[in-house]
Amino acid sequence: MTNARTLSEYLRMKCFAFALAGLLWSGVSHAGDWPIYRGPHHDGNTRERGWSTDWPKSGPRQLWKANVGIGFSSVSVSDGRVCTMGNSEDKDLVVCFDAVTGKELWAHEYEAALDTKYYEGGPGSTPTFDGDRVYSLGKHGDLFCFNAKSGKVLWNVQLEKQAGMRMSTWGYSGAPYPYGDKLLLNVGSAGMALDKKTGKLIWKSGDAEAGYSTPYPYKSDGKQMFAFSSEHGYVGVDPDTGKEAWKIAWNTRYGVNASDPIIVGEQIFISSGYSKGSGLFKLGTKKPDEIWRARRYRNQFNCSVLIDGHLYGFDGDSNSRAKLKCVNWETGEDVWEDGIGFGSLFAAGKTLFVLSPKGELMVGQASTKGFKPSARAKVIGGKCWTVPVLANGLLYCRNADGDLVCLDLRAKK
Repeated sequence: MTNARTLSEYLRMKCFAFALAGLLWSGVSHAGDWPIYRGPHHDGNTRERGWSTDWPKSGPRQLWKANVGIGFSSVSVSDGRVCTMGNSEDKDLVVCFDAVTGKELWAHEYEAALDTKYYEGGPGSTPTFDGDRVYSLGKHGDLFCFNAKSGKVLWNVQLEKQAGMRMSTWGYSGAPYPYGDKLLLNVGSAGMALDKKTGKLIWKSGDAEAGYSTPYPYKSDGKQMFAFSSEHGYVGVDPDTGKEAWKIAWNTRYGVNASDPIIVGEQIFISSGYSKGSGLFKLGTKKPDEIWRARRYRNQFNCSVLIDGHLYGFDGDSNSRAKLKCVNWETGEDVWEDGIGFGSLFAAGKTLFVLSPKGELMVGQASTKGFKPSARAKVIGGKCWTVPVLANGLLYCRNADGDLVCLDLRAKK
């Protein structure tokens, strides 16, 4: 293997990247909030403590349950509010609940086809909190800015009709990302930027189908940059100008590049499903150098988490026998695998929260010796492809039919 950093160098860079990510995100109201897809550090790892897995065999206490319509949108949590999306009777619904009681605070619906395309359909993007605003992006390009407290529409843009953008095969799925005075979207060949206060266009990229990931922030020589995916690969972009810094050709079956990349220092990890595989590359040139590439680790759309030099995530497609795996970051070699199926996960420090495709929650330490859950329980039924979220001691899980449950994981005092 060439161009790989030593583990100690890697760990230093990881800590530095976490610190930068924390400084970049400014819309967090409380330390335990989860205001955007994959959390404020955009790594699927919450830093909060005070949660507990000391629950009975029946599972953690359910605080509330709601139905938000068909779809795969996850939740975002900020300042005591939970926001998500769904579809019912060919109308998209953006809905906001009280995080603890489940009381509906506001909701907004608009005409939008369910658009079943080899799956249940519905929205795939997750709303984003930014201070006193919420941004949502429907799969057909309906972009809204709401007042977070009242749900009042402050502005909206139809990306296909008003901005001339082309919808991806399975619709827009990346979460809107606020950056400074801009709202970044994974739209077009290499992203798009709007004025986040007015929705006016600042810059847009070429007319190619976008990927399905969320804009990913990283630093390069002290400059804030973002990585976007398209049907053809991954690209680094200057968010102020839209200028491309590098590009990795990564053509997949059906043009699906959906999993967010992971960038640490000068290295970027990317992974796609449909038998494509994954790879680690060194940034620094227009065409990043390949460190390793493997077809044995394929994140179709649920992202991996990186802990102590190892990737934890799901290898396989939604129609195949997917497995939970641990993979060495530096070499791409499998460390272990577990036939859980096509699930999702996030981390809380060095603890993995894994949700099986049939709604079984499993919690255990991230370890190179295998996944050994210390707590597990069936918490929801139906098809569960959407990643759960832990915020302020409460765990939110949903299924494809739109059932959303809030579970109490707060430690007893």
